[in-house]
Amino acid sequence: MKIGSYQIANPVIAAPMAGVSDKPYRHVCREHGAGMVVSEMVTSRADLRHSAKTLFRSDLSGEPEPVVVQIVGTDPENLAAAARYNVEKGAQIIDINMGCPAKKVCKKAAGSALLENEPLVEQILKTTVAAVDVPVTVKIRTGTNPQNRNGVRIATIAEDAGVQAITVHGRTRQCRFVGEIEYDTIAQIKNAVSIPVVANGDIDSPEKALQVMQYTNADAVMVGRAAQGRPWLFAQIAAYLNDGKHLAKPNAAARATTILAHLQEVHRFYGNRLGVKLARKHIKWYLQHWEQPMDALQRAELTTTEDPFQQLSLLQQFLSHNLTTNSALAA
Repeated sequence: MKIGSYQIANPVIAAPMAGVSDKPYRHVCREHGAGMVVSEMVTSRADLRHSAKTLFRSDLSGEPEPVVVQIVGTDPENLAAAARYNVEKGAQIIDINMGCPAKKVCKKAAGSALLENEPLVEQILKTTVAAVDVPVTVKIRTGTNPQNRNGVRIATIAEDAGVQAITVHGRTRQCRFVGEIEYDTIAQIKNAVSIPVVANGDIDSPEKALQVMQYTNADAVMVGRAAQGRPWLFAQIAAYLNDGKHLAKPNAAARATTILAHLQEVHRFYGNRLGVKLARKHIKWYLQHWEQPMDALQRAELTTTEDPFQQLSLLQQFLSHNLTTNSALAA
């Protein structure tokens, strides 16, 4: 799949997730097979560009190509200005968020709330495309609610505006992340436009990825929550889509190395105080996929410490003990 002049390494893309898809997370996803990664959404408000949150989200140094930044907002001129600003900072593809169902986003009429206003969608996309000389993409949902699935109309508006790829989450704004996913609208969108279409939503295994691509005829899949705590899922899906073969997950020692390296990167990127707090959710996700559970006392100590060295030490002790125990049992 190509977006503009950029050839995507493989058709498995790491989803932009607010509070998750930061620079350390994107790095570990790329290391484990994601063909492309997308930044967590960055506000289009100029007055917030120098806030701590936006500065962290806008750090693109050392990012591999293509560098994709997702922006969010409601005002066409503000979004166009944000696109120009992020291109100057190193963005090579600008993605516009029209899919986030979070209340704090939608109450400002941004994210998936925009789908209710098709004329505004058109104005935003045309203004942003005209503002930059890099590809512009958009992420949407299938509609505002199950009774109004206007995803096909939004997709044709996007293509006519010059958007070069579209990602579709197979739920409506009203559905948020609840209930069964619906891929029919994604298939209809793929039939209606000639630009690449990426299917998103509940893709949690290589088999599901292939099933969704075959059903929708999508050009790629986007994986979000399913990869939390198991970033090697990207490589497993990519391998299965390529030749139908199952790629085993890394052994316990390799996974332990990945976990510890990821947390160290979180600490370095955010600093000790904030890094420890933000690392906790990743620890939780990683341990959900670990063979042996951590006992309650260990978990309490690990998730409450504010010392980065203790956090890493406690986790390393747990992982090392499990590796030693497993080796003894195998022998």
